[in-house]
Amino acid sequence: MNAILKYMRPVAVIGIGKTAFGAFPDRDLRSLAVEAIEHALADGNVAPAGVEAFYLGNFAGPSFVGQNHLAPYVGSAAGFESIPCTRIEDACASSGSAFFHAWQNVAAGISDVVVAAGVEKMTSQSTPRVTEILAGAGDMGGEGRAGATFPALFAMIARRHMHQYGTTREQLAAVSVKNHANGAKNPQAHMRKVITLEQALAGKPVAEPLTVYDCSLISDGAAAVVIVPLERAREFTSRFAKVLAVAQTSDHVALDTKADITLFPAVKSAGERAYKMAGLGPKEIDVAELHDCFTIAEIVASEDLGFVEKGNGGPFAAAGCTAIGGPIPINTSGGLKSKGHPVGATGVGQICDIVMQLRGDAGERQVARHHIGLAQNLGGSGATCVVTILEAAK
Repeated sequence: MNAILKYMRPVAVIGIGKTAFGAFPDRDLRSLAVEAIEHALADGNVAPAGVEAFYLGNFAGPSFVGQNHLAPYVGSAAGFESIPCTRIEDACASSGSAFFHAWQNVAAGISDVVVAAGVEKMTSQSTPRVTEILAGAGDMGGEGRAGATFPALFAMIARRHMHQYGTTREQLAAVSVKNHANGAKNPQAHMRKVITLEQALAGKPVAEPLTVYDCSLISDGAAAVVIVPLERAREFTSRFAKVLAVAQTSDHVALDTKADITLFPAVKSAGERAYKMAGLGPKEIDVAELHDCFTIAEIVASEDLGFVEKGNGGPFAAAGCTAIGGPIPINTSGGLKSKGHPVGATGVGQICDIVMQLRGDAGERQVARHHIGLAQNLGGSGATCVVTILEAAK
């Protein structure tokens, strides 16, 4: 891997674009994706005709909206003609993976201007049907046959974390309270609602010990970025972000095949690879967007990425260490819990949020130190992880 990296070009993100995340009954999947792409192209001062390749992250468009062949379906509507358009599916890490493949394309010197996007239109289906579709990212031969959905699987992870490390429901709720507070300041968030610890603890039970306030939202939305070789970034804008590292790794899909369900090996290995590639460690990260599909997932990721020692993620969050003014601000966007989780759009959406922080454009959510940011995108119950590290333009 290191030998290959010697021959790869540095890459920069020059344009970002997102739709609001929410429930949009009058919008279809394609219009959401095109809106995000148009915003990203305008932000990067790039015309559609200048794009040389397009990667689209989408988990379940065929199941949610009945549409296959999504990459050219979206790409042609965005004005991309006679270029490769490729859909990437990696569960909730679909667009993080799309970004990884787009980065590889540019870094390898195959293309100079590439768009990576993600989209999902989820609210066209009922909540039980959405839960059923999402369960397809697990092991359908075992977990699916047993009726286990992702709330149940992450409830098992939470319960085991409580047993091994003494994590409490109050600590889980503290993650939700913090992310709701951040999301309330985000004009593009699905749920802009401040909640108290008491409200979070009294939420409707979903899967013990998780309540509705521990679970991410069913959302529609899209996000997109434009990437180019770093040496060409200033041809387009002075407001770019350098990609220091992108790493994608995988693990077993089924929860019962993991040695310790309180640890996500894919997160740990992707983080270690990304840190090595970037030449830095967790203490040098100024701001992070972590995949909080459930509150326990943020706690586990904060441990696996080295922000806090294993088992101490709960107390770390409850002490305010991951708040905007804390040592390592996590999910200043509101996270999946408040910002929303249109699953195929989440990974690229996180990268957009990090770039906003690095540019100093996050408004009320802006952190004081914003030189280096990290995005972590998870698929399933830890079977796929993409970690991206970005640096502000110098």
